[in-house]
Amino acid sequence: MKIIDPEKIQRRARLLAVLNEDPQVGRAIDLLASALKKGSKVLVFGNGGSATQSSHFAAELVNKFYFRRQALPVLALNADMANVTSIANDEDFQFIFSRQLEAFGSKGDVALGITTSGRSANVLLALAKARELEMPTIALAGSQVERLSEVPVDVLIVVDDRDTPTIQEMHLFLLHVMAETVEKRLFGGKHD
Repeated sequence: MKIIDPEKIQRRARLLAVLNEDPQVGRAIDLLASALKKGSKVLVFGNGGSATQSSHFAAELVNKFYFRRQALPVLALNADMANVTSIANDEDFQFIFSRQLEAFGSKGDVALGITTSGRSANVLLALAKARELEMPTIALAGSQVERLSEVPVDVLIVVDDRDTPTIQEMHLFLLHVMAETVEKRLFGGKHD
């Protein structure tokens, strides 16, 4: 008895094949590697599952992905509960990331927003704030990108699906690819 529906596996394989050919993935990696090489920061953010993926991505680059090396300045804006809850309480939840970008973002830093729906107001406002601050912007999204296109962002990586768990799985795969490739480009090295 098969536990996993074969169609679920095939669907993910098709999505990965498309992402493997998407030049936006390479552009995102180039932006991240270039900024980090120059000593700029990466500020990453998202809600719910995307928040945990933001924290996970930051940890992979601050600590290590495959090998011990110099720590990189990557900050998950969803991780500081005092800032998140203070801003949400005193201002509005839609500003939890944009206010932090005002505080921590500088020209040349990279803003990486993750939104499965493509409609998260706080992610959209943060990406718009990043553009005001002259920060390159990257967004990971599902197939609904009309609102993201209005921001607009410098690099938009689309998982052409509307199923949230599927989109999140592809986003995590992409974040791992980005972390691994950035680490190799900046430090070389071998896997543990």
